[in-house]
Amino acid sequence: MPETDYWSVIPFHFWTVTFFIFGCIVGSFLNVCIYRLPRGENIIFPPSHCPHCNYHIPWYLNIPLVTWLYLRGRCAHCGAPISARYFIVELLTGLLFALSWLCVGASSLALALIYCLVIGALIISSFIDLEHFLIPDSITLGGIGAGFLLSFLFPVLHLSSSSKVSLQESALGILAGGGLLYAISRLGKIAFGRYRYQVKPDDRITLSEEAMETPTEKIPYSDIFYRPSDRIVIEAAAVELTLMTPEEPEEPEKPENPEADSPVSPPLRWESARVELSPAQLRIRKESWDPAQVRRVELTAHSLILPREVMGLGDVKFMAAIGAFFGWKAVVFILFASSLLGSLVGITLVALRRHELSARIPYGPYLALGALLWMMGGYYWYHSLFELADHILSPFFSS
Repeated sequence: MPETDYWSVIPFHFWTVTFFIFGCIVGSFLNVCIYRLPRGENIIFPPSHCPHCNYHIPWYLNIPLVTWLYLRGRCAHCGAPISARYFIVELLTGLLFALSWLCVGASSLALALIYCLVIGALIISSFIDLEHFLIPDSITLGGIGAGFLLSFLFPVLHLSSSSKVSLQESALGILAGGGLLYAISRLGKIAFGRYRYQVKPDDRITLSEEAMETPTEKIPYSDIFYRPSDRIVIEAAAVELTLMTPEEPEEPEKPENPEADSPVSPPLRWESARVELSPAQLRIRKESWDPAQVRRVELTAHSLILPREVMGLGDVKFMAAIGAFFGWKAVVFILFASSLLGSLVGITLVALRRHELSARIPYGPYLALGALLWMMGGYYWYHSLFELADHILSPFFSS
């Protein structure tokens, strides 16, 4: 009996509801992954617990959607608030699982289940990227391997009946997804890899051991340096450099009164100097130091230029994983759709003054939205667009 006939024995929308319930249950597990993966924690052990009081959550208080609503978003043990993200992820996963069944379930159960797997990975990646500006390798590199293997086992993933053709499409998708986005990231770094931070003539800037401090904010170096070649460049009216003393250990024990008891070298001073700081070197005029030897740099800045990462390697690997599942044609569609969506959202946020033009924007969620559009019918739009273009242009090229 054909697959479609077998599943049609039971009413179609029974499976729609089943996929929704199954999605909500999976969404509960996705919440665990979203919280634990960026923290390097095991996603299986310990079992679900309150992040505030570590109360072990019993099964009857871990029912997707229902429990969060019943407890009004609070822990049953300590009463601490539980983020609405838990409810949103469960509901979103359920709705998207049901939608995957509605879109392709009538033609292929296997394809619907693979789409559910991809949807789960897209949700994990998007929420982690929104909060931490990273996409875990377990999702991206694991996705590349899973996409390649599933392309061989289920050629329908690439709308083919041949495993050989499907593997070729997957390999081209990996190369196109990773290669195109890597090229874009490199070109973007060259063209837009620096931005001028707004400073006033008398603003004092401090470069401490862990962060850059301005009159308005403290920026950790982890938010500034993404590559070894990244540099902070400051044109300063006055500079004062304090080094660690030769006998001082790199990580001294903290005394009760650090200011009084910590040994420091006499400060060095310059007037009208160019200061450059990278992860490996501090340079003032023509002199340089290892940043590990530097306790503090205080200066009055004329201008301040910070490095900017146009796109992280996590996005490159994420696009390669998407290409492994859907092929190079999907890569073209998803890159166009994600760029359009990202631009519209970014411009809107800047116009509403909810976001600075130079601020970081996670790109992973837009790639995920583009992939969802492809799964939910984008490939038909893609082919229809090319058929329309061929119909319009063919008279001009016919002999």
